[in-house]
Amino acid sequence: MIKNIVFDLGGVLIHLDRSECIRRFLSIGVADIEAMLDPYLQRGLFLDLELGRKDEPTFRAELSRHIGRDLTYQEVYHALHGFLLEVSVPKFDYIDSLRQHYRLYLLSNTNPYVLDYAAGDTFLPSGRTLDTYFDRIYASCRMGLCKPDKAIFLSMIADSGMVPEETLFVDDGPANVATAEALGFHTYCPVNGEDWIPTLERILSEHQ
Repeated sequence: MIKNIVFDLGGVLIHLDRSECIRRFLSIGVADIEAMLDPYLQRGLFLDLELGRKDEPTFRAELSRHIGRDLTYQEVYHALHGFLLEVSVPKFDYIDSLRQHYRLYLLSNTNPYVLDYAAGDTFLPSGRTLDTYFDRIYASCRMGLCKPDKAIFLSMIADSGMVPEETLFVDDGPANVATAEALGFHTYCPVNGEDWIPTLERILSEHQ
């Protein structure tokens, strides 16, 4: 029986557009941005940001030095926001309906810019924020760990008390799903932007 569901954020609840993010960073002078940004796990300064090794001001200062000019918070926020093609209102409505039957968690490789956005009243038309949909949010930049490292899963398990065999993990990253499977989770790996609601309904009905 599935009692818990763990969702990824980008690619699952927010549809991603890497090309627009790259275009925006190029426009503010980050010429080598393509080598730094990956749909699932970042590199260099961006990985340091997602791992919490560098806080937002330090990250922005080092990126500014890297390109030879000072970047404002808003410039970087706008560029990173290009990754976020669409916050899926129907999917958030759907997971809200699941709360009466399951404990819901978020496990995301993410950064302070995205978390700032998700905590604001413009995140969804209703004005609701990301944290109102989940029992707990596990963010890489707060934990100092990133998927697919099994340590981030073990930390989540220890903190929440969830049993992997009673938990469905939903993530668009094949490597992340492989780690979850190895730890005993039920898994589902939709592609970015997919309407995964019917498939999730079927999986849950099979494990009642």
